Amino acid sequence: MQLSNEEEDYNLSLSKFESMLKTNKVLFFDSEEFEEIILHYLDIGKANLAKKALKLALDQHPKSTGLKLVQVEMLVYDDKLEIAEKLLNELYAIEPNNEEIYIQKANICSKRDQHEKAVELLKIALQFTDDYADVYNLIGMEYLFMDNLEMAKDSFIKCLEEDLEDQSALYNVVYCFEFLDQNQEAIVYLNDYINKNPYSEIAWHQLGRLHYGVKEYENAIRAFDYATLIDDEFLGAFMEKAKAYERLKKYHEAIESYNRTIELDDATSYALLRIGKCYEKLGNLVKALQYYNQTVHEDPLLDKGWIAITDFHMRQKNFQKALFFVNKALAIDNQNRLYWKRYATINKQMNFFEEAEFGYRKAVEFGDYALDTWLFWVDILQFLGEFDSAIQTLLQATEYFPEENEIEYRLAGLYFMTQDTTKAKFHLSNGLRLNFENYILIEDLFPVVWSKKTVKNYIEKHRKQ
Repeated sequence: MQLSNEEEDYNLSLSKFESMLKTNKVLFFDSEEFEEIILHYLDIGKANLAKKALKLALDQHPKSTGLKLVQVEMLVYDDKLEIAEKLLNELYAIEPNNEEIYIQKANICSKRDQHEKAVELLKIALQFTDDYADVYNLIGMEYLFMDNLEMAKDSFIKCLEEDLEDQSALYNVVYCFEFLDQNQEAIVYLNDYINKNPYSEIAWHQLGRLHYGVKEYENAIRAFDYATLIDDEFLGAFMEKAKAYERLKKYHEAIESYNRTIELDDATSYALLRIGKCYEKLGNLVKALQYYNQTVHEDPLLDKGWIAITDFHMRQKNFQKALFFVNKALAIDNQNRLYWKRYATINKQMNFFEEAEFGYRKAVEFGDYALDTWLFWVDILQFLGEFDSAIQTLLQATEYFPEENEIEYRLAGLYFMTQDTTKAKFHLSNGLRLNFENYILIEDLFPVVWSKKTVKNYIEKHRKQ
């Protein structure tokens, strides 16, 4: 691949400068060469070399406005805003029509969270600049800082009208549309943009994402297809296309797209997991299990992998194997509520009730506040005869579900079991008020309580009321 003359000159300037540093000989560079050298070192994070280059540059070109503006940029980078501002004011007195002065003033205002003032300065810069796209992009960013997404969107659109190839503006304009919940408007905009710039793989990919977001999966696949035709190594587009095929239950095509992502890059645990899910949907259980095993081997910290392999064995009613895998997962992360819930469910299926109770308790301890988790836990405590613990657990659950009839009926039953009739009737009244028909829970869960005539009479009295 041949380098352009500009690239060759640029590389020669860098080599010449680095050679000068090694030999301590002072060589001459014009001011533009120095600017490129300094910005190169800033871009690659070598601030010390940039500062050395700037010092030498100002020694050779003490009156260069371009170099002084680079100096301002470095001062702002170092948060020396007052010094930078003073220097800018000096430059403004000499060149009041230099757009870069307004851009750097705006940069300082932005650093001070004075975003409205920054926008005003950037609008002045528009009067003097030849690079409208860059300034509109900067204005868009300021509006983003102010959470003014409509104005940000308009600015990024103006930027793209000036420069169709500005990828950051394209991503930002789509972000604004999505944040404003204007997905259909974004689709219209991107179709218009693609008419002007049909070979933009980024635009096709973003269009596909938007179609996917509104559940137009066929249109999403079409857009991702164009993205991958333009760039046959566009990993993200292949991944998104696979997800869309899954939604359409086209599992063979999904597997093909996921495999393409693996060809392009190292296998990701996500792709392996999704391939396993697809094979399971196709009924190929051997292949599904093979990919689930690969998933946990690739990333032992991915809880979705362990959950997939555990759930697979649970669906096959192979609870012993499911328990083996959930125990392996817990050995890696014993604070994962999803693992503990499955540990509890499996032990419950195997009639190991004490272990199941422990599992549900740990699941709640680590943040699982789902209603069914509380109820499963309480039902096991009741089965074990631990009525007081069951009551305390339900009272804790009412903090999350204050008006839940299933909790109220269980509290009523448990209070009847512990001979606290006043509290039992209070909670039974609550249950009947919230969902009368569900009184059947008393019959199902507390047959001893149900057999009491006083309880049936109380329910019947409530029915009549």
